[in-house]
Order: sequence, then structure tokens, then C-alpha cells
Amino acid sequence: MMTIEFLAEVGSLVGDQSSLGNVIGVLLLLLGLELVLGVDNILVISIMVSRLAPEQQQRARIIGLSVALVARIVLLFGVTWLLGLSTLIGEDFPALAGVPILSRMSVKDLILLAGGLFLIYKAVKEIHHVVEAHDEIGGVRKLDTFTGVITQIVLLDIVFSLDSVITAVGMIDELWVIITAVVLAFGVVLAFAKPIGDFILANPALKILALSFLVTIGVTITMEAFHRDVPKAYIYLPMAFALGVELIQMRYSHNRNRGKSQS
Repeated sequence: MMTIEFLAEVGSLVGDQSSLGNVIGVLLLLLGLELVLGVDNILVISIMVSRLAPEQQQRARIIGLSVALVARIVLLFGVTWLLGLSTLIGEDFPALAGVPILSRMSVKDLILLAGGLFLIYKAVKEIHHVVEAHDEIGGVRKLDTFTGVITQIVLLDIVFSLDSVITAVGMIDELWVIITAVVLAFGVVLAFAKPIGDFILANPALKILALSFLVTIGVTITMEAFHRDVPKAYIYLPMAFALGVELIQMRYSHNRNRGKSQS
């Protein structure tokens, strides 16, 4: 991903990692990387918890993010094993070297492929659910299980963070700096997950836009599994533009309805 590659290049120019100024510089870079990933996480969490009862949603956010935080820290301490996931399957298993696709993929690629396809499936399924208005027509809303939602949040967070963890370890040797950035980003995501999520779910048009964004993220993750990187700017800028247009439309509709009520 362009964002990860850019931060890795900048981190390589920081120089001596032992000085306080350089440590702070790398910390800020890592925090920026984690906050970019936090945008994806907030959207995923908002959609996942929407399938729970209202009284369970905030608890699911807290538990899901907390378990995901622990999982990411565990990945940092298991970085040697994590780096081994990037080895081509054909090298680890010579018997599979003749298989056209698997021979050019690693275990990490397979994880990204599975995560990307699942994210596409989940987002498209939810778009169909919203567009067909199943909740309004059927009258009875089918809810997901609490454990299932937590599991999906944690697994998708791991998929999102694979590249960032590997990049972070390559930027600095001190794990406490990386963990500090992860924890700070966790606090920001936790603080904004509920208000942003509630705002999205209260506006069907924004929910469909967010789901469309998740489809795009799923496609890019799937492409990364086949070593086809898509610059993040090609994703975030059009979505930011679409969000701006939708917010203007919402403001226009609000003012128009207020004018009609006063006349």
C-alpha cells in the first residue's frame, strides 16, 4: 500500500534511532499509519455491530477493539514468525511449486485473499440488506451473535494490520515505540467509533457509502494478495469527495424541510 511504503521510506531516512528526537519522529509516523488503518476499522466496526441489539453494540466495540489490540501486540512479539509468512509457499513446500497460483503466493497472501474476499462478501450482503429494506419490510430483524461479531472484528483487524506490523518493525527496533503508537491509535479509534458509527447508521445513504468503501477496501486487499498494489490516494480521495457531496445533500434536505415546516 502506498501509505505504508511512504512511511517506511520516510522512517528509513530518520537516521539514528537512539536519539530522542528520532524516536519521537518515528512514533509520530507510526501513529499516522495506525490512524489511517483506524479509518478502516471504524467503518468495519460500525457495520459489524449494527447487526447486534443496541444494548450490546458499545460493549462489542470495546471488547472487539481490546482483543484486536492484544492480538496486534502479540503479532509484534512474534515478528520472526510473522516475517516467515511472507515466504513463498513454493519454497516452503516444494511439492506445490508446480501449482501456478500457489507457487507465487505466501501464507500472508492467502490471509489477505481470504480477508479481502470475506470483506467484499460481508459488505455486498449488507448493501443488499439495506437496499431491499429487509428490516422495514419483514418487521423482524435478524441479529448476529455477539461472539460472531467480536470474532469478525478481530480477524479483519489482523488482516488490516499485517503489512503495518511488518513495516513498523522494519522502521525501528524498540517495540515499546510501536506498542505506544498502537495503544494511542486504539484510544482515538475507541473514542470516535461510537459517534461516527451511530451517525453512519442513522443515515442510510451514508451507510451505503461506507459499505461501498468497504467493498473497495476488500478489492484492494484481494489485489495485494496477488502483489498488485493500489495507491491509497485513489481510494480515499474519491470517497472523501463522495462523502462531501452527500453531506452537502443532507444539509440541503435539512434546510429545505425546515423551510417547508415554517411556511
